[in-house]
Amino acid sequence: MSKVEIYTWSRCPYCIRAKALLESKGVDYQEYVIDGDSEARAKMSERANGRTSVPQIFIDNHHVGGCDDLHDLDDRGELDSMLQSAA
Repeated sequence: MSKVEIYTWSRCPYCIRAKALLESKGVDYQEYVIDGDSEARAKMSERANGRTSVPQIFIDNHHVGGCDDLHDLDDRGELDSMLQSAA
């Protein structure tokens, strides 16, 4: 089963949108809410190749990117195969 992780801020509209897409596909994910946690944000940035914006999404430790990247994968029909074993 794939492991899906998402770093978020609690009131971030892009985070909410990315989670809604995952939820619409029935995917369980591990959420890391990093509001005000500079240590967690630094860890996220290290994993995300220097990206500091939220959300940052990982599937099986592969960095997918942010909300727009997730939706782009879905629009191209590639997201479902990545999530197939995560659903």
